[in-house]
Order: sequence, then C-alpha cells, then structure tokens
Amino acid sequence: MTQAPRGRALALRTRLLAAMLAPLLGIAVLLGLAGATLIADVVRRTNDRVLGGALGAVAETVQVERGEVTMDLPAAAFGMLENSERDNVYYRIAVGDRLLTGYADLSAPRIADLAIDTPRFRYASYRDQPIRIAEVRRDLPRIDRAVIVQVAETLDGRHALQRRLLVALLLGEILLVGVAMLLIRPALGWSLRPLARLRTAVAARDTRATPDLSPLDTGPLPVELVPLADAFDHLLARLDNATAGIRRFTADASHQMRTPLAVLKVQVALARRGDPGALGEIADAADRLERLVTQLLALARADEAGVSPPRERVDLREVAVGVIGRRIGQAIEAGVDLHLDAPEGPVVIASHRTLLVEILSNLVDNAIRYNRNGGMVAIVIGEDAGTVSIAVADDGPGLPDADVDRVGQRFLRLSTSAGKDGSGLGLAIVRSAVQRLGGNIDFRNTQPGLRVTLRF
Repeated sequence: MTQAPRGRALALRTRLLAAMLAPLLGIAVLLGLAGATLIADVVRRTNDRVLGGALGAVAETVQVERGEVTMDLPAAAFGMLENSERDNVYYRIAVGDRLLTGYADLSAPRIADLAIDTPRFRYASYRDQPIRIAEVRRDLPRIDRAVIVQVAETLDGRHALQRRLLVALLLGEILLVGVAMLLIRPALGWSLRPLARLRTAVAARDTRATPDLSPLDTGPLPVELVPLADAFDHLLARLDNATAGIRRFTADASHQMRTPLAVLKVQVALARRGDPGALGEIADAADRLERLVTQLLALARADEAGVSPPRERVDLREVAVGVIGRRIGQAIEAGVDLHLDAPEGPVVIASHRTLLVEILSNLVDNAIRYNRNGGMVAIVIGEDAGTVSIAVADDGPGLPDADVDRVGQRFLRLSTSAGKDGSGLGLAIVRSAVQRLGGNIDFRNTQPGLRVTLRF
C-alpha cells in the first residue's frame, strides 16, 4: 500500500521561534512608542523648568520706581538657556499693550487669559521657526495696567536631546531583541531535546533485523510528550497482538492442515490406482479440511486484538432462531432433538451480532456432535435482575471434572472426544469471542450432560 504524500509544514523549531519572537517584537514596538512619548514629555518638562526659571529671574527684576516700571535684565537669566545647539532666545516685557523692552513682534498673549503670577507655556512660531514661550502676568502697585513678561527659545536643543534619547532607546531595544534571539535558539534546542530522543528511539527500531514492538525506552519525558509516547506504546502493543495473532494463525494452520492434506495425498494416490472407495475418503477429507479452515478463520476473527467491536442492538431470540435454522439439519442427521426455551418477546442486548452467531453456532455444534443418539440440545434464554443469559444445555456424557478448567484451550481433545471428528477449536473460538464482547462464560456438568452459560 503506497503512502499518501504528506504536505510540508513549517519546522517545529521555526514555529516556536516565530511564536516567541513575534510577541517579543510586538512588545518592543509598544515599548518604543511608550518610550518615545515618555521621552518627549520628560524633555518638555525639563526644558520648561529651565525656561520657567529664566522667566522668573527676569520677572523678579521688574519694579516700580517713581510711578514708572523699571527692570534690570540679569545676564544669568539668559545664560540658563544656553546649550550646545545655540538656540535663539527672545524676550518681551510690556505694560498693557505698550512695549517696555524686547522684541516687539513676539507673539503677545491675551491679558485676560493669563493668571496673576502663574507662568504659562505655549508653542508658537517666530521668524519662521518653532519656539516655546514662557509668559507670566504681574500686577504691580500704583500701576493700573498688567505687566506681561515673556521669554522664548527655539527648539533645536530640545529636538537634539529628544533624538539622542530616542536613538539610545532604539539601540537598547535592538540589543535586547538580538540577545533574545541568540539565547532563544539554544534554549529551543534544549527544550526540543526530549522530542529528538523520542524520535531516535522510534528510528532505532527500523535498524533491527526483527521487528521490536516492545514499549519505547526514552527515559524521563516532559509532561507534554508523555501522551504521545503512551499512544505510540499502545499502538505498538496493538500491533504486537495483531502480529502474534497472525503467527498463531500460521502455526495453527500449518499444524492442523498437515494431517488432512496427507490423507488427501494418500487417497488421491489410491484413486489413481483405481480404488473405488478412495473418492469417498477424498470427499470426507475435503469436508474436514473445509471445516478446519472455517474454524481457523473464525478463531482469527475472534482473536482480533484492539478495542472491543462496535455494539449494536441484538435480539438474542432472533439470533438463537437463526442458529437453530442453520444447525437443524445436523441435529436431525445425528438423531438429536434441538429446541429453544426463551421468552415470547424479543430479548435485546447491546452486543455484536456476528460474534454472537459464531459463539452460539459453535456451542450448538459441539453439543450435537458430542451428544448421544436420541439426545436433546436446548438453547435457554433468561433474564434475572438486569443480567441477560443464554445457555446451551445437552444431556450427553458431559465433561470429566478434571477437564472443566481446561475447556477452551486451542486444539484440546478431551477424553470424551475419542472417535469424534473435530479439531479442538470450537470452544477456543467461543472463549475468545466472549472475552471480546466483555461477557462471562461458565461450563458446568449437569449429570447427565453439559450446560454452557453466557452472561451479559
């Protein structure tokens, strides 16, 4: 049987690597966005604090002398704003709408929007450059108009600092992801080592001359691989049972078919010499061989390993009637009375019809074959406290007490079978099939006769 082509899938190592790196990269992007936002806020707050300090220093110099507003611009206030990017610094001091000093075209605020002595910061554009303005309103004594003090700077220094921090953040994330990738690959190799050990244990079975179907020896396995190893061991056990069944069938067939074939060869040789009785012997030998092959096949079906056969609703009365119809000719020929003792209505159980027919047919065959002329064979179906039973009873010689425990062994020929045609497989078929159906079988001498009872 050719194996169906398998589609190629991503390697397990690649899947795990992608599953681990994709979230890591996603987290790195989110951290980058959050870091960029935080950096922008920190840079703004830090520089606004310096700009606010310069504004406070300038605003403190604004005084009233002789009814006039005066100021003394401190050089240190503007020195606070110096940086390596040489940002331009602008200022404006006005009393109401009248410019006192500074850059007249610097963006002026609405006086009503400013709270007294509370600095306010805003972005604006001045001389085609973005700037940051710090402004405060002061109310001086004997001055009826508000004094507005503004200090502004360009944003080159802020942007340069923000870029440096962002580059440092990006390099840190790249380093983190790179180190993670370097560490993940050996970690995956270490994590997948038990799987490789399991694969090696399976592959080693293919190098041996004879099939080894014993459980895998893989040592301790992670909890995720235990179900896989157990399932494989279960499959090996089923395969071992199936192989053992084939070996038993082959051994049984070669052992039991040797005698009928030898008889056939002798009778064929006699027929060639003109012996008129040889053809009858050939026909009898062929019948015995056919029955033997049939029983061997039935035993092989009953011995099939694995799970129990699928259950179906089976009427035991219907099965018994069918078996009687099949064996009635044999009973008449043997001079045995065959009848059924069962309730009027159907007796339904969950079982397997084919195996039940095989069981009952072999029991009835044995009861007829080893009974006496004029004897009786009865199929009895009963129900008791939820347990359904079916029994095959006869009034023949029964079994020696010493043989009751051995009934059902393969090719067992009991002392009561002397002179009877048979292979010793009938009851072996019955016992094996009953085990597959999960039932119980009981052999009991009834003096006279034997009663075989099956309970489900």
